[in-house]
Amino acid sequence: MKVLAVETATSWQSVAILDGERVLARNDQDAGGSHAKLLLPTIDRLFRETGLRLKQLDGLVVSIGPGSFTGLRVGLATLLGFRTISRLPLAAVPTLEGMAWNLKGSREVLCPILNSRRGELYWASFRWIGADQLERVVSEQVGTPVMLGGGLKESVLVFGEGWTVEASAIRAATPHAITLTEAQASAMKPSAVSIGLAGIERFRQGEYAGVGVSPLYVQRTAAELKYEESGGMSPVTLRQERIAKKVKARQAAHKGRPAIHEK
Repeated sequence: MKVLAVETATSWQSVAILDGERVLARNDQDAGGSHAKLLLPTIDRLFRETGLRLKQLDGLVVSIGPGSFTGLRVGLATLLGFRTISRLPLAAVPTLEGMAWNLKGSREVLCPILNSRRGELYWASFRWIGADQLERVVSEQVGTPVMLGGGLKESVLVFGEGWTVEASAIRAATPHAITLTEAQASAMKPSAVSIGLAGIERFRQGEYAGVGVSPLYVQRTAAELKYEESGGMSPVTLRQERIAKKVKARQAAHKGRPAIHEK
């Protein structure tokens, strides 16, 4: 099965054309937020290298996040356009799931980690059952390194740009009974090859992206962020404190006024 696979969830852009498990052509580069300028020329170059045309493919595969809002929109919009032109089926692969395919067949529980905004991280965990079946152990999460490390329930194999940036903070928050093992360097970045392999498996299972497919945005709610910023106090407690401060301020101002004596 020949597919075009695109990975633009991070600043690292990866594009590949696969025939089953065989890589016909691929390109990986640091796009630096310039996916909109680089993606189409890269795809065109791979078509020239392979001598293939769009309609000679059997399917399209795209990474849908979590990740960079702009990057995800560029990748998805491009392949949706290709789907409209060619009528080829499209598979949408969650980015962290695709990263688990970097380590296909691994015996350890896998924990891919990506950078988010505000110094936070995206993560999930997966387990390979045998050589071909991937099981999601923990769904996509977003939060601080402390939340990631403190929430781990078992030893994991960690990898991804989020790990390389926040390894010390994650280790410091991880319970002593849990072991974090770092994966090899080749598994650290999202790969269009892995996204393509995951997409081909989706096609085999009869899973196709629908008309309303959209990026997978995993975000903490505004309430959660405010709760954390408040030091863990509820909105009710914060309001009570604000009222108490205003009352004290008024009382202090009243005491500072000169007394008025009646004649």
